[in-house]
Amino acid sequence: MSLASHLIIAPILLPLLVGGLMLVFDNRKLVAGLGVVSTFAVLAIAIVLMQRVETGNGPESIVYLLGNWPVQFGIVLVADRLSGMMLVLTGVLACAALTYSLARWHRQGAYFHPLFQFLLAGLNGAFLTGDLFNLFVFFELMLAASYGLALHGSGSARVRYGLHYIAINLTSAFAFLIGVALIYGATGTLNMAEIAVRVPQLAGSERALFAAGAAIFGVVFLVKAAIWPLGFWLPNIYAAVAAPVAAIFAIMTKVGIYGVLRVGGLMSTGEDGGTFLFGNGWLLAGGAATVLFAATGMIAAQGLPRLAAFSVIGTSGTLIAVIGIGDATATAGALFYLVSSTLSISAFFLLIELVDRGRLPADDILAVTLEAYGDDEDIDEEEAVGVAVPAVMALLGASFMACALLLAGMPPFSGFIAKFVMIAAALNPAPGSTGGTFSDWLVIGILLVLGLATLIAMTRAGIRSFWVSIDRDIPSVKVIEFAPIALLLVLSLALTVMAGPAMRILQETSEGLYAPQAYMKSVLSAAPRQPQGGSP
Repeated sequence: MSLASHLIIAPILLPLLVGGLMLVFDNRKLVAGLGVVSTFAVLAIAIVLMQRVETGNGPESIVYLLGNWPVQFGIVLVADRLSGMMLVLTGVLACAALTYSLARWHRQGAYFHPLFQFLLAGLNGAFLTGDLFNLFVFFELMLAASYGLALHGSGSARVRYGLHYIAINLTSAFAFLIGVALIYGATGTLNMAEIAVRVPQLAGSERALFAAGAAIFGVVFLVKAAIWPLGFWLPNIYAAVAAPVAAIFAIMTKVGIYGVLRVGGLMSTGEDGGTFLFGNGWLLAGGAATVLFAATGMIAAQGLPRLAAFSVIGTSGTLIAVIGIGDATATAGALFYLVSSTLSISAFFLLIELVDRGRLPADDILAVTLEAYGDDEDIDEEEAVGVAVPAVMALLGASFMACALLLAGMPPFSGFIAKFVMIAAALNPAPGSTGGTFSDWLVIGILLVLGLATLIAMTRAGIRSFWVSIDRDIPSVKVIEFAPIALLLVLSLALTVMAGPAMRILQETSEGLYAPQAYMKSVLSAAPRQPQGGSP
């Protein structure tokens, strides 16, 4: 086998090996250098894998048999358009967060870099695995690393909310394992492609056992996606963690969305309009409730970190609701929205730490007072002419405005394009979609409500942070801190320019989720390679 044929395992194996190697060395600079090389190498590999998938004929998948075992007995890794997109998105966020952390955050606690690499390996493994048990394994690797990163930098709030976060995820992990056992008991396999073949053949008690396992999977994925009322844990922990940790955590809720799309799409039976594990009605209702919860939280938030945390919940609710209408075009718009919103929220988490530098706890109280009652100080003629804005504050203000426009979905940026596609799909449902008139209009209402709430909350937060006349120190910002924010925002804005090609790819990706026969054929037809010159 050529070296290129093993490339699919590199996004998992490389961070695992580098993370283990980091534990051997005590030199902080050497460990940081290894982390940078590994993270950027994983991003490069992810881009190559996505290019290989896209340049193929049709929606074929790259299948890798670990240990060269047959599909029925071994571990399978699968790279297709969806997993390739998630790998590249994870790599971009990881490079941005790690670069930002090199300014000072990686020195705030022990084992930041090994934990970061293990988190990266868990995320990539979850996106690439082709069987349910290893999805559980990579989930646990990802979560175990996230527990340490959530506590990185100490502080009573991180410890308190970190323990809540650990308890919730340990409980969901136990439920995940029960779901795996039920699915295996019903189908006799854990390979997702094989499960998809066997589901239509189930009857009687096996059908009931499978339904119970699928329902448990649905709950677990919705916990990961922070869907109401299962997402109450997210605002506190996301607002408390260190800035680079929050930036990479922005992708973790999307693992739950990925699980709903991947596992739910393959397990769907098509009975009673039921798709994606729970059925459209449950997903739509949960998504709508989540958006209302997030909109309320965003408007009520008095600090930027909690505003960003509720933004994460709002995007998850939007994605789940749009998936719930069962339309391939709407799901393609949701995937576009997933990429755009994740890049923007990650940049926003990094930006918040820079904006809050130099601010005292009393500044927010004073800002609210000035907003409510105004400033009665006399302004002389010279002050009325205008005040020079420091360059740092101008850059931070412009970045904040870009985040606000992207998250609110204002034209002509990528967030608006994503919402436009979803609204257009809701107004013109495909003949085979299971959404109804009420469902379509509910999705449109969700998108408008979240956009309005985001615009109000971000505008108010921007006024408090930049426009209210409060004496404050100008934050000291390093290039290595601002560059990752600028990169994420530039990529978000680049999606606007490349919206046409991106939507064509995402449309094909979405159609593959609703008709997974090509995925199933690619996996089930994969055969172990015979040694060159050897006998079969």
